[in-house]
Amino acid sequence: MSVALAARLASGEPVFSFEFFPPKTDAGERQLWSAISDLSPLEPTFVSVTYGAGGSTRDRTVRITSRILAETGMDAVAHLTCVGATEDELREVLVRYQLAGITNLLALRGDPPGGPSAPWVPVPGGLAHADELVRLARRTGEFTIGVAAFPEGHPESPDLATDAAVLAAKQEAGAQFAVTQFFFRPEDYFALVDRAGEHGVTMPILPGIMPVTDVRQIERFAVLSGAAFPAELAARFHAVAEDPAAVVHLGVDVATELAEKLLAGGAPGLHFYTLNRSTATREVFGRLSAQDRA
Repeated sequence: MSVALAARLASGEPVFSFEFFPPKTDAGERQLWSAISDLSPLEPTFVSVTYGAGGSTRDRTVRITSRILAETGMDAVAHLTCVGATEDELREVLVRYQLAGITNLLALRGDPPGGPSAPWVPVPGGLAHADELVRLARRTGEFTIGVAAFPEGHPESPDLATDAAVLAAKQEAGAQFAVTQFFFRPEDYFALVDRAGEHGVTMPILPGIMPVTDVRQIERFAVLSGAAFPAELAARFHAVAEDPAAVVHLGVDVATELAEKLLAGGAPGLHFYTLNRSTATREVFGRLSAQDRA
C-alpha cells in the first residue's frame, strides 16, 4: 500500500490530484509528458492514469504510471476496469501493477464496449460490478483503492438513492476513497455527499473538475457521461465559442469559482481532469493557491 496516499487520505488534509490518459500516438505522448512536467511543481497528492475501453491502453497505462513513479516522485494511481477481461486476466493485470511498484488503484466497472448507451454485459468469466473488482484487488495484493462516484447519478441507476447504495457497497468491499465524475453545479456534489452519508459512506469523496477549454468537446463529454451542462453556463460559453482564448479564460473562471465553493463547503480536495494539457489546470490551481496566501 502507498503509505503516502493512504496516510494523506486518513489525515484529513486536502487532497489535490490530476488525471491523465494514455495517448495513442508519439506526438500525444510528448504532449502528455509536457503536461506532467508542467504540473509536477504543484506537488499533487497523486496523479491518475486512465485505462482504455477493453484494456486497449493497458500496456501504456502500466508503462506511463511506472515512469511517473520512477521519474517524478509523484504518487500515481492506475485505473482498471472490468471491461473485456475475465477475472483471471484482471488478476494478472493487478499482479503486473504490483511488480511495477504500482500500489494505488482506481477500480471501475467501465463503459460497455458499444458505448455508454449500450447494455452492459460482462464477458464469460468476468466481473459485473466495480465492488467485485475492489474485492479482487483486495485478495490479490496491498492496494490503496479508489472508486467512481456520480453527483448526478450513474446513467444506469434507477434513482439517486440506489446510486448511493452502490457507492456504499464499494466502500464495504474495501474502497478507501472515491473520485466523482466531472460536474458543474456544487449543489450536486454536496447532495451526493449527503446521500452517501445516509447510506453509511465515510470515505473521502473527491470532486472531479474539468475546466472547459473547448465548448463542443465538453458538450460531447456531457452527453456521453450523462452530466448536465447547465443552460445558463452553456450560453456563456457559446457567446465566446469562436474565440478559443476567451473560452479558455472563461473555463478557468468557472472552474475556479466551482473549486472555491467546493472547498469552502468542506470538500476533502479536488481532482482535475486535465485532458493531458496543463494550462487551464495550472491557472485554476494558481488562483486557489494565491487566495490561500492572501
